[in-house]
Amino acid sequence: MSDALRVLIAEDEVLLRRGLELMLLEAGMEIVGSVGDLDALLATAEAARPDLVITDIRMPPRFADEGLVAAAAIRAARPQTAVMVLSQHVQRRYAMELLGVEDPGPDGGVSRMPGRVGYLLKQRIADVDAFVGDLREVAAGGTAIDPEVIDIMVARAARSDTAVARLTERQLEVLALVAQGRSNSAIASSLFITEKAVVQHISRIYDALGLPLASDAHRRVLAVLRYLSRGAES
Repeated sequence: MSDALRVLIAEDEVLLRRGLELMLLEAGMEIVGSVGDLDALLATAEAARPDLVITDIRMPPRFADEGLVAAAAIRAARPQTAVMVLSQHVQRRYAMELLGVEDPGPDGGVSRMPGRVGYLLKQRIADVDAFVGDLREVAAGGTAIDPEVIDIMVARAARSDTAVARLTERQLEVLALVAQGRSNSAIASSLFITEKAVVQHISRIYDALGLPLASDAHRRVLAVLRYLSRGAES
C-alpha cells in the first residue's frame, strides 16, 4: 500500500488547479480529488478522507471565505486532516481565524487547536521546493503562516508594544520565523547561525515578552502569534 501523502485540491481556477496537480504528483503525492467549488470540496473530503486539503480561501458560489469555512468544517469532522489555505491577498484575520489564535484557552489564552494548518499567499507556489516543504510540514503536524502576514504583525507590534520594540534586529528576525512556524533547525539555516544560538535568542525573546516557553512547536507558534495579534489590525 502506498504511503504517499493523499491530497485534495480545491481551486476554481482550472489552470492553477491543474498546475498544482502536476506539481504535487511530481513531488510524489497522491491526488485523491481536484474540485472547483465548496460543495464538491466538502463532499470529496468526506468521501476520500485525504491527509491534506489545499483550498483557495475564495471559492464559488459567493467568492468570499468559503475555503476557510470548509477548512474549519473538515477539521471539525476529522481533526487529523491537515489544511493549507491559499489566498490572493494578505488577510491577517483569516490566518488568525484558521489557527484559532483569538479563541481563549485554559492556559492563558493560547488556542487548543492542534497543528496541521497553513495559510500562504498564492505567490508562494512559484517557489516549488519551499511550497512542497510547507505542505509536508503542515501534513506532519506543523504550522506554516505566510511571511508577509508575519512581517505586518511584527512591524505593527514593534510600533505599538514596548517589549517588541526593545528586541534587537536579530531577535525580531527570529521572532518572525518562529511565528511562521519554522523549526529551530530551519531558523538556524535561514539566518546562518547555530541551533544553540537560535535557542538562546528564543529564550531571550520569551523573557522579554513574558511568554512561557512551550515544548510543543505548534503551541510555541500560537503563543507568539497571539501576542503579536494584539498589536496588529486587519
